[in-house]
Amino acid sequence: MRLELTRRADYAVRAMLALARTEGGLLSGPAIASTTASPRGFVTQVMGDLVDAGLVEARTGRHGGYRLCRPPSEITILDVVEAIEGDARRRTCVLRGSPCLLDGQCDVHAIFSAAQDALLERLAAASLTSAIAGGPKY
Repeated sequence: MRLELTRRADYAVRAMLALARTEGGLLSGPAIASTTASPRGFVTQVMGDLVDAGLVEARTGRHGGYRLCRPPSEITILDVVEAIEGDARRRTCVLRGSPCLLDGQCDVHAIFSAAQDALLERLAAASLTSAIAGGPKY
């Protein structure tokens, strides 16, 4: 079993961690791309999604860039992932590949549902600040 983020969500998490490390300062799109080893095109798209989600503020102009809208201690990893990927709840059955409950629950529905709930709870409990404190620098 594999747990992976999409490339967009990966770049979003990296960008948010880079912004959290700036302590309120602005970072330009190119600086975010360079700091996080992310393609510039993806950074532009991802930052637009993060702005739309209300997690990041964009400032235009010569000295523009991006900054967090809230303190990094108040932004969770789940906030970031859902800003890019939408609702993180799995909607398809792990056995059937079709929507759960369409024709009854499979035998492992409750097990995988509980595992998913635990993962989402953990991501909701992990702030950008806690990730920086325990994670590698990009």
